[in-house]
Amino acid sequence: MALVVKNNMMAVNTLNTLNKNQSALSTSLKQVSSGMKINGAVDDASGYAISERMRVQIRSLDQDNQNTQNGNSMMKVAEGAVSSTVDILKTLKEKVINAANDTNTDDDRLTIQKELNQSIDQINDNANITFNGKYLVDGTHNQKVTATTTTFTNQAMSTATEATSALTGLLDRTGRNLNIHSQDTITVSYVNQGKTVTTSFTVGTCKFSEIIGKISGLGKMASTVGATSIIGTNVAGDTVYTASGESAVSIYAGGTGVGNSIGGITFSITDTQGNINKSANAVLDAFSETVRAQDNSQDNAMNFQIGTRANQAIRVGMTDMRAQALGLQGSDGSTLNISTRDKANAAINVLDNAISKALDQQTTIGAVQSRLNYTSQNLTTASENVQASESTIRDADMAKAMTNYTKNNVLMQAAQAMLAQANQSSSGVLSLLQ
Repeated sequence: MALVVKNNMMAVNTLNTLNKNQSALSTSLKQVSSGMKINGAVDDASGYAISERMRVQIRSLDQDNQNTQNGNSMMKVAEGAVSSTVDILKTLKEKVINAANDTNTDDDRLTIQKELNQSIDQINDNANITFNGKYLVDGTHNQKVTATTTTFTNQAMSTATEATSALTGLLDRTGRNLNIHSQDTITVSYVNQGKTVTTSFTVGTCKFSEIIGKISGLGKMASTVGATSIIGTNVAGDTVYTASGESAVSIYAGGTGVGNSIGGITFSITDTQGNINKSANAVLDAFSETVRAQDNSQDNAMNFQIGTRANQAIRVGMTDMRAQALGLQGSDGSTLNISTRDKANAAINVLDNAISKALDQQTTIGAVQSRLNYTSQNLTTASENVQASESTIRDADMAKAMTNYTKNNVLMQAAQAMLAQANQSSSGVLSLLQ
């Protein structure tokens, strides 16, 4: 067999094998050092694309989770402010009940009034609480609201009660007469813009609707008395009905919005001897706020982005928690007055309504917090599951990778040794020609 000197084919073949082993060793080294079997599209184009999409999803889910946590932090700040307002209102009701007691002098009531004024000022401070520069419960982040009218509804009176019903013929829900007599005195009080309006008159032949007529000239009291199952319109513009679906007596404020809102209504029946008709008062005083007065506003509700796609968000709208919106203060800064027993008595119902509004807002915030907690847990689970799937596609089997690395390293060393031998054979032939 001829000896070819020009081309050392043994060395060429060995070099090719060496290059292959070097490439395999380099790949194994990347897998061992990085812990991933796919380090680029060259390793597995389809697997790399799938893995990258999963990584985008993982990062999106993690950011969503961060969003929910930030949102929960914001809600905690808001809840703290509203909780403080609820505590203040509880204390104020105690003070007002005390002021309604005639063991107190007018000077005592003035002292209590000072406490009430400071507490109302603190309620306004609570409403101006901020998170990252955003005001939370001052009404600026309300949902879209159609201007509504304060509505008070009484479902303790007979369903047959109408605006034209005589006071002396009023019946309770069970059909029993309230025992109101023509010579009795009726006192009606309500609060608007922090001012208490009170009037008293003899029952006589007065009809229920005439109560409104007698006091409407003293302030912005109700202009209408209704006796149907329809009790008003809510903030969405939908008609609101009584819970039972039966007729009930409703009193409506004279206009829409917070400025015309009624804080509370109280009725008191006394006989000619000055004795209080407690059974009649209990029924007449059962007017509860069924529709809250709110001003017309655009949709400024906050959105918490909690999904990987557009508009996957939780919308949160928080109502106005300022003293004026709660019926404790007027637009001119005047506060609820308790300087007399009658005014203090009227203030009790006002505070009951204010507490109800504050508790409703606190409940709304609590519900949002609960949902955010569940959302955070769900996002954490989703992120972990996607990470596990991505790991299956991209992460290397370290035991297998180390075995391949060791094998390729041995083959590389062997190829190097064989290449040296192949080059030595060529050198030996050349020496014979010298």
